[in-house]
Amino acid sequence: MGDRIYRAASADDLRIEALGALTAIFDRRSMQTHLVVSPMPEILDVMGAEACDARAIAGRLAERFDIEANGDAPAIIAERLIELSAMGLVAPA
Repeated sequence: MGDRIYRAASADDLRIEALGALTAIFDRRSMQTHLVVSPMPEILDVMGAEACDARAIAGRLAERFDIEANGDAPAIIAERLIELSAMGLVAPA
């Protein structure tokens, strides 16, 4: 499930603003604003400009936060990547 590789939208294409528990992500390409909660902004942040899969993202998040990179994390992140893809914020690479 976590084997699909994605690439995040360019940082220049997105404006990300924390609004308390929510984060607003304005996509300059589509002119749409998406309201998301954690871990969506954190996933986009650790992806950077590199194409990566859910396992790589889980490892990067584990380095920054108190989470386990194995176990359920890759499957949960893979689900979030599908949601981010539906919003147009990431795309299969």
